[in-house]
Amino acid sequence: MEKFQLQLFFQIMGIGSASGLLYHNDLLYLISDNSTYLYEYKIESNELTKIALTENPAENIPKKDKPDFESLYLHKNDLYIFGSGSTENRNNVISYSLENKNSTNYNQSKNFSDLEKTFNLKPNQLNIEGVFNYNDFVYLFQRGNGLNNQNGIFKFHNFGKKAPEFHKIPLPKINNIEASFTDAILVNETIFFLAAVENTISTYEDGEILGTFLGKINLEGLTLENTILISETNKFEGITLYNETTTQLEFLLCEDNDTELLESKIYKLTINK
Repeated sequence: MEKFQLQLFFQIMGIGSASGLLYHNDLLYLISDNSTYLYEYKIESNELTKIALTENPAENIPKKDKPDFESLYLHKNDLYIFGSGSTENRNNVISYSLENKNSTNYNQSKNFSDLEKTFNLKPNQLNIEGVFNYNDFVYLFQRGNGLNNQNGIFKFHNFGKKAPEFHKIPLPKINNIEASFTDAILVNETIFFLAAVENTISTYEDGEILGTFLGKINLEGLTLENTILISETNKFEGITLYNETTTQLEFLLCEDNDTELLESKIYKLTINK
């Protein structure tokens, strides 16, 4: 994984603060942390469709009010969009059916609160940045940019037959500041994740960007295998698999520009297997 190529692939006008993306059936789905739309983008025709996820959808929602959608994953034929859980109004999970085009909102305030109590997290230290479902388990990636720096993975059984687990994951540092998760996906039973280094101890306020790592985690043992610094300037917030060959993996990445500009740059990252 040491050899990689990172390039600007294309730009999408009409989306700002992209925080997650998913490539599926030749379509690219994106979410923004300050929007209540799901975005569907046709790469070949450069066509963008906005899908309302709430009754009164909006963009560029102020920081104190935004839903902070940070995670997007596909399970069966439904897309699941997770709020970070870092404040009271960021506790929603929305499912969107690709078949019937309907969305359903699930408020997770109680479940997120129980999570904090179970694993002794202080109020507002929960910060979910990546989610996927595999073999009856849900994996939630906790961004450890609070005072406790608890980067880790919550592992839940879908049907509650096993107690939830938390696996702390130590991540590399830049200028003595530990990286923190910004997204994660599963590819062939290997977890690939993004982790950014930001000069802040807050789960709410942004800080100076010092770089972003790509890393691998073993799914069975949930242990860190490898990391590589892919940028010293970009804060990549979303990752999805774009193409796979016998020798390489190609990912698409998005970054949160932390501005009100409705423009998103999509990068292609190519690594050797």
